Amino acid sequence: MLANSNFYLQLYVTYQIKPFLNMALFNLKINGKTYKADVDGNTPLLWVLRDHLDLVGTKYGCGIAMCGACTVHINGEATRSCVLPVSTVANATIATVEGLSETAEHPVQQAWDEVDVPQCGYCQAGQMMTAAALLSKNANPSDKDIEDAMVGNICRCGTYHRIHDAVKLAAVKMKK
Repeated sequence: MLANSNFYLQLYVTYQIKPFLNMALFNLKINGKTYKADVDGNTPLLWVLRDHLDLVGTKYGCGIAMCGACTVHINGEATRSCVLPVSTVANATIATVEGLSETAEHPVQQAWDEVDVPQCGYCQAGQMMTAAALLSKNANPSDKDIEDAMVGNICRCGTYHRIHDAVKLAAVKMKK
């Protein structure tokens, strides 16, 4: 009987208590607002955004930072949020696709619409965030600059030529 009760106590500690031992309250600066998240510091930023803050524009694609669907800006840098522990961004400025423009007036969003980039649309948030980061640093990117910046973003529908055209158009729009 004692061995059996130790087993249940161990299960209880493992699944009911341990998950809360690393919990912390994080004040996150996202899209110009401050959000509070009471989560384990090792929780990937993607899941904090989606599951705790209801910012669902950032998508889960692969979970290993290889596809780009989860791309956000951390202090202006395009960053994969699916593997980034929230504890590492507690003092950072974070931008998600929702933060580009609530009314879709950001030049990248306008270009995406005008060029009719998305098919399924799943990867587009990450694509747009990568493009916006590129254009914030390089207002007149060459074809090679665009290819180099966008190479890590996978589009299942293969709209790469339209993505490239939209980045070029966004660069023109940003100059106006």
